[in-house]
Amino acid sequence: MRALRRFTVRAQLPPALAPLQSLATNLRWSWHPPTQDLFAALDPDAWERAGHDPVRLLGEIPTERFEALAQDADTVVTVRELADDLAAYLEGPRWYQSEREDDDSLPAAVGYFSMEFGVSEVLPNYSGGLGVLAGDHLKAASDLGVPLVAVGLLYRSGYFRQSLSLDGWQLEHYPALDPQGLPLQLLSAADGTPVLVAIAMPGGRTLHARVWQAAVGRVPLLLLDSDIEENEPDLRGVTDRLYGGDQDQRIRQEILVGVGGVRAVRAFCDATGHPQPAVFHTNEGHAGFLGLERIRELQDAHGLSFDESLAAVRAGTVFTTHTPVPAGIDRFPVDMVRHYFGAGDPARALLPGVPMDRVLALGAEENPAMFNMAHMGLRLAQRANGVSQLHGAVSRGMFGGLWEGFDADEVPIGSVTNGVHGATWEAREVTALIGTPDAPAASVTDAELWDLRTALRSRLVAEVRRRVRKAWLERGASLPELGWTEHVFDENVLTVGFARRVPTYKRLTLMLRDKDRLRDLLLDPHRPVQLVVAGKSHPADDGGKALIQEIVRFADDPAVRHRITFLPDYDMSMARYLYWGCDVWLNNPLRPLEACGTSGMKSALNGGLNLSIRDGWWDEFYDGRNGWAIPTADGISDPTRRDDLEANALYELLATQVGPAFYDRTDGVPPRWVELVRHTLTTLRPQVQAARMVQEYTETLYHPAARAAAGIVADSFGPARELAAYRQRLGDAWNRVQVVGVDASGLPDTPVVGAPMTVRAVVELAGLDPSDVVVEAVVGPVDETDQLDARKRTAAMKHVGAADGAGERFEAVVPLPHAGLTGYTVRVLPAHPLLASPAELGKVVLAG
Repeated sequence: MRALRRFTVRAQLPPALAPLQSLATNLRWSWHPPTQDLFAALDPDAWERAGHDPVRLLGEIPTERFEALAQDADTVVTVRELADDLAAYLEGPRWYQSEREDDDSLPAAVGYFSMEFGVSEVLPNYSGGLGVLAGDHLKAASDLGVPLVAVGLLYRSGYFRQSLSLDGWQLEHYPALDPQGLPLQLLSAADGTPVLVAIAMPGGRTLHARVWQAAVGRVPLLLLDSDIEENEPDLRGVTDRLYGGDQDQRIRQEILVGVGGVRAVRAFCDATGHPQPAVFHTNEGHAGFLGLERIRELQDAHGLSFDESLAAVRAGTVFTTHTPVPAGIDRFPVDMVRHYFGAGDPARALLPGVPMDRVLALGAEENPAMFNMAHMGLRLAQRANGVSQLHGAVSRGMFGGLWEGFDADEVPIGSVTNGVHGATWEAREVTALIGTPDAPAASVTDAELWDLRTALRSRLVAEVRRRVRKAWLERGASLPELGWTEHVFDENVLTVGFARRVPTYKRLTLMLRDKDRLRDLLLDPHRPVQLVVAGKSHPADDGGKALIQEIVRFADDPAVRHRITFLPDYDMSMARYLYWGCDVWLNNPLRPLEACGTSGMKSALNGGLNLSIRDGWWDEFYDGRNGWAIPTADGISDPTRRDDLEANALYELLATQVGPAFYDRTDGVPPRWVELVRHTLTTLRPQVQAARMVQEYTETLYHPAARAAAGIVADSFGPARELAAYRQRLGDAWNRVQVVGVDASGLPDTPVVGAPMTVRAVVELAGLDPSDVVVEAVVGPVDETDQLDARKRTAAMKHVGAADGAGERFEAVVPLPHAGLTGYTVRVLPAHPLLASPAELGKVVLAG
């Protein structure tokens, strides 16, 4: 008999065990081994049945067992001690609090918005790297005491679960999630009623959402849920799936997480007394509409104009792009944006009082029919960054059109290289052997390091066998024909891992370019390789599914299936075994299309060695002693030839460097391999920590944004009004500003490096004051086309009075910075103390 619907009833705990409820619902347990051990000890069999999910576990344990545990003094003491430890963790001062004691301009709270959060597999609200990165960001912020308030959506089916058909085609399943069975609680108002966020929709309808709270250590995570009775059926489905549906579904989700997310934060802070965020961090463009809601708030509450509100919002906004390719940016038809923002019915507008033409201008791109969410994110944020040094450079080139007239190195997009949360991804054995992340591995013997890696590899082999057997049963095989799965993989064989999403640029099947050569590597009688592969393709990406099928069909061959496997349903629970046990982490994207790629960082935490194209994080962290760099055929325009060349380089490295280093032994230990592992653990382990990343965000982005936000709202928003007036004045005059004359003198006949050159210019300011601009002399090496290169130097020119006739005179003495072919020019830029950089407004006038 099938139930009409299902729901979760939580266990009634004896008073002595009541703290188990808070220990289960605060997700700190997911990176706190003593709490995990407590739950496992309550009922080991139930812990396994519950999939290591404490909330589910408490529902699996019978009342009689709880009563017996409540009489066990050791259990009661352990529960109390861990509850006290959690309370101390949540309430005590940490790094951020000590920093704020010295500088109270650090923000009291930061709003962090993301479309997905991968905190734990028990809260399946993520699809891949972006969500797991967001989850690690929250955990590291909690450990450091950084006061984030995180905002996302609660997807009723999460992302899909993956299985394989008999012929290796990806199949998707969408299990329904019960929020009451997850580590969540509803946000309620003072009278106990659930808080509802309301958003106007076209046609006079309203989208309502309730707000669920997850506790990620010290960080509250607010998840909006539209599946409630107040909504009509199609609106109930807004939060049904992550990255599912058509563009209508997508824009509704992004309106909900952006506009609704700000309203949820306001309601949460009002209900709990939590400080309102001074800084808002948009993690990718999905939540970019949050800036428009904040503009509406300022217009309504303080009577500011759109431009005054925009100035205030920009000052306190940080935007992070994770997208290295234009195809990865969310774009909506302009007519769709008009439809949802209510241009035809001002009384029912989504954001009353916010001018539609200004909204559309924020998302404008080269195609006038499209609205670009990344462009809006950049225009609404005074500070922006990519997620590795190389990605920052790629982003400056990709978005350089928004700062036309500036060289790519001057585009105001910086970088903060991603990190990973060590306590989540590092095997306990690594921590026990070496200690804290900054502890060197020098005192650990070669034999101890090798025993560690062998033990972790053995654990992975056991997990691979279990999952291979399970996957074949799901594909339709019968138990009698699966005896071979007991011998899949070997704990003594070099193990290579490749696991990630399956877009084309990540090149899942590069390893298959020469199948015979790969087969020879797998079956080498002296130096065999075993390869474990995992990853999900987007449900609508048949091309990605075809790549998975190609791998699966190769791995199904009885001749090699003991050495290569594709494990379906890649998630955080599987990932840990891969990061712990793989000797080598393979990454072969098409450079420079990998923004960061943090999976290799997680392997490095455990002594895994990276074998990777120099892209993303590996481009800056590879030092020649922590793994191998696959050579790239950057100059080859033919993609087929490029893939062939880079695949051949991969095979060569495995055969001539990786394999020998692993298998050449002295007294049973490979000395060269252990040296690489030791160096990786000593140097990379501290560098790749999410704590480093969050500290960088705090020091270089959150803190400056908080100071700017506080400054611009001072004196009843006087600075915001001033900056808006300045931008208006600048916009009215800028097209008439010009450099009307340039002169350089004072050079000897044969200039030498360091010789002074006096540069003079006359600039027509079109009614602007000289203090409204900065006039710069630019000097540096040039190529044969007179283009100044990145080594150029700039010097601000001093205003020396009015010119004879029209214009103002400026001059500067500039030492010649470089030998060789040198050139100079003069340019005019906006100047205002409330701008983060002269390039911020994208305005520049170059000498003709």
